[in-house]
Amino acid sequence: GKTSLAHQFVEGKFVECYDPTVESTYSKLVVVGKDEFQLQLVDTAGQDEYSILPHSFVIGIHGYVLVYSVTSLRSFQVVKTLHAKLYESRGKTRMPVVLVGNKADLALQRREVKVDEGKKLAESWGAIFLESSAKESQVTQGIFMKIIEEIDRVDNSYGREHGCLLM
Repeated sequence: GKTSLAHQFVEGKFVECYDPTVESTYSKLVVVGKDEFQLQLVDTAGQDEYSILPHSFVIGIHGYVLVYSVTSLRSFQVVKTLHAKLYESRGKTRMPVVLVGNKADLALQRREVKVDEGKKLAESWGAIFLESSAKESQVTQGIFMKIIEEIDRVDNSYGREHGCLLM
């Protein structure tokens, strides 16, 4: 799901087949109003709750898009643990976060995580919550606009620094 979201955002197309075990970095120029932002996305590829967070996941990162599958309670638990590790690693400072429940297009048949559970978790973090499908370009673009807004809200850096590194 994370890799499909990244591909949809950067390339504007849904990619069903890819190697999910490889960490990848993507770059895209985004224009918001009159300002340009050079976004760098790091697809962490398979981080789980037992992974040790590399310093590269913390140092110099402006914001986080944390993604779970609405069809997997396990992925929801992993994203909670990952957020806790990031929060501890950053010295418990406020961090811009958008929590995304992905695969919403499959929700009717296979949902394991309710919308309210995602909203409640994001609220407890002071984060934005969205549900998406990597198949839908417009929704995917909105995720990354929201993280830029969150970086501005939390860090008041909008309009000053035009490079953003996202995980």
